[in-house]
Amino acid sequence: MMSRSKPLAAFLLPLFCITSFIACGKKSGELPALTGATREAVLTEPPMVPARVNEDGPQKVVVHLEVREVVKPLTNGATYTYWTFGGCVPGKFIRVTEGDEVEFHLSNPSSSKMPHSIDLHAVSGPGGGAEASFTAPGHTSVFSFRATTPGIYVYHCAAAPVPMHIANGMYGLIFVESRSNPLPPVDHEYYIMQSEIYTTGHYGDTGLQEFSFDKGLAEQPTYVVFNGSVGSTLGPTALKAKVGETVRLFVGDAGPNLASNFHIIGQIFDNVYEEGGTNVNHDVSTTEIPVGGATIVEFKIRAPGTYHIVDHAIFRAFNQGAVADIVATGPEDSTVYSHQQRYENYQ
Repeated sequence: MMSRSKPLAAFLLPLFCITSFIACGKKSGELPALTGATREAVLTEPPMVPARVNEDGPQKVVVHLEVREVVKPLTNGATYTYWTFGGCVPGKFIRVTEGDEVEFHLSNPSSSKMPHSIDLHAVSGPGGGAEASFTAPGHTSVFSFRATTPGIYVYHCAAAPVPMHIANGMYGLIFVESRSNPLPPVDHEYYIMQSEIYTTGHYGDTGLQEFSFDKGLAEQPTYVVFNGSVGSTLGPTALKAKVGETVRLFVGDAGPNLASNFHIIGQIFDNVYEEGGTNVNHDVSTTEIPVGGATIVEFKIRAPGTYHIVDHAIFRAFNQGAVADIVATGPEDSTVYSHQQRYENYQ
């Protein structure tokens, strides 16, 4: 058997080396030279997205992000100790352009109880930056990477125990915009992420809720939420738009366990950038987002009213908190939709 395997191994090893060399050489050869300019990245809290930056060419982009362990509302009468990137859940939105060099500064205050790190799925390198950014309380870690590949990517903490850090709120999105083919202008860009929260208490229990590792291991979340808490994007904090406007949502699924069946009730997505890549699907009502993945959806508001954003695994929406809203204002068009209710006799 050993003698028979040698020809196959002898064939595969050179082939592997050749293909690896071509792939690596092609990628490194495609990196454009930096212009020498440096700018500080503008980071935004959800649901806002930083404006596009018009550059003459690839720049050094400096990102300063501070870890914060904070107690925040989970739902009415309940709070939770969140571990965050920048004090918000999800963490602050990062926007760069293809070819930029990102100099990342991750700070962990001395008041923190845990070391933290960051794994950015936009990084082409071991651990996505996790090892280079491992930061004990009271320290700052600095590392750099080139934004080689356009797309929308999740980032998250990768310090042990990784599932607990993610479940406690340590995740966010980084968008690497294509330099040669940027997204077309729209009226609104918003940022939303789905995640699960695992508590020892039941849904709706009041007071400070504790993390349950056992529920996380069993993949039985107490809460499934958008942007970190129940009702985070409802009422006065709902997303806003007007009839006739186009909306773009950058949507991520932090998990740590459940894929998202992303749907807006009464809305059809004109464009869905599948898994945040270059493949664009059209006229879609529900799109699946894998754990640790993200997508971009675009749609036009054609009728006024409140549109509910849900995970269409529908118990999650009605019984675990996975609901957010878009409130659209403007004139009605009865040729598109008539909301008036009427009754007819039925024999």
